[in-house]
Amino acid sequence: MTHAMLKGSNVPLEATTVRAVLRWTPGQGVPDVDASALLLGPDGRVRSDEDFVFYNQPRHPSGKVWRLGKKRGAEGLTDTIQTDLSGVESDVSQILLVASADGVTFDRVRSLRIVLYDAAAPEAEPLAYFDVKPETGQETALICGELYRRGERWKFRALGEGYSNGLKGLATDFGISVDESEAAEEGAATGGEGTSAAAQAGPEMSRPLPPEQPTAVVPQQTTQPAYGYPQQQQQPAATQPAYGYPHPTSRPAYGYPQPSPATAQSGYGYPPPVPVPAAPDPDFRLPPQGPQFIGR
Repeated sequence: MTHAMLKGSNVPLEATTVRAVLRWTPGQGVPDVDASALLLGPDGRVRSDEDFVFYNQPRHPSGKVWRLGKKRGAEGLTDTIQTDLSGVESDVSQILLVASADGVTFDRVRSLRIVLYDAAAPEAEPLAYFDVKPETGQETALICGELYRRGERWKFRALGEGYSNGLKGLATDFGISVDESEAAEEGAATGGEGTSAAAQAGPEMSRPLPPEQPTAVVPQQTTQPAYGYPQQQQQPAATQPAYGYPHPTSRPAYGYPQPSPATAQSGYGYPPPVPVPAAPDPDFRLPPQGPQFIGR
């Protein structure tokens, strides 16, 4: 049976491993939503910065709370937190399930819902769901619900409490020491190693950038000679002859002698024209044109 929950209501959980799925409808202008979790002690605060499970720290050191990541389904986009309730440390009394929109207000997020499943029976009906409605619309982070202990059992409560200063403000309110600049400098100095040193400065809250795509290297193209013929020297475009005609006088056609500079170039395959004399020859006479016929 699936419980449709109202704000402030709670439901007992029989499952030992719970999958909490945040679901929303994508569209133009709709921000991306991230799921995260905070593990709180009896005083309502985290025990250390490691009790914050989010996109830059997707798995708790105990291995009992972790982020599965985003998926696209028929009903919209999802981001998921899974919890092994049977293995959660005894001094953890609450696990907050949080949605954040990376600086964009939740009045632009459509159909936000948190759905709880028994991870041991993924094909079964959901255990419960809660349609999360922001109170003012200006929230940039929302506590959608909480998993909490009652004696030896766990329950889920629907909350819908908002923060206008984002995931950073929400995490700070529960004891996370967030310092983006120090964490980034520490990570750069250690080359990505030394997790404990970075945690002393607080987890880095900036979202990870997508990996850079490698740039394809195009080999330089070279002009290859015709097979079986010597390499042709590159000539400027202005000196190239028309296709099918001999090369200019500065360079003979391959296999033919160099023409004389005084010799006029003829059309390809035709003899050169006969030069025309400057003045007619005075002794020139036409040859006989055959018998003359005189009329009777």
